[in-house]
Amino acid sequence: MEKIASFTIDHIKLQPGVYVSRKDNIGAEIITTFDLRMTSPNEEPVMNTAEVHTIEHLGATFLRNHPVYGKKTIYFGPMGCRTGFYLLLAGDLSSQDIVPLITQMYEFIRDYRDEVPGASAKDCGNYLDMNLPMTNYLAKRYLENVLYNIDDSRLVYPQ
Repeated sequence: MEKIASFTIDHIKLQPGVYVSRKDNIGAEIITTFDLRMTSPNEEPVMNTAEVHTIEHLGATFLRNHPVYGKKTIYFGPMGCRTGFYLLLAGDLSSQDIVPLITQMYEFIRDYRDEVPGASAKDCGNYLDMNLPMTNYLAKRYLENVLYNIDDSRLVYPQ
């Protein structure tokens, strides 16, 4: 079987960043998949499921309510390896195009102190697996270590 594209990226060289993972033509539309890599694969500890789950709820809520990107958001969810998230947006976009959006989203997550949206038995299949304080910390870390001073080395996959 042929390797899928995401398994061809050198995860030894990969550092936290905002990367275009792939672009797909769906009819006349282009869907851009972004790799929002929060931790260094195989070097740093992965995120715990509670934090990943909380980021998923807050990130999806932020994106779906965004005045520009709300209707362009196809999907936001965690990578199985727990080192980051995938974001699928309608449009032919670059990593640089969405840095302001991702920065706003992680500032929202960093500063969020209220009840996590959808964190109830009625709304979620595992609502008890949440950790907002650690989520706030991880968002702050991503902002300070990556997003606020991002350069090309964190916007294009390493060769």
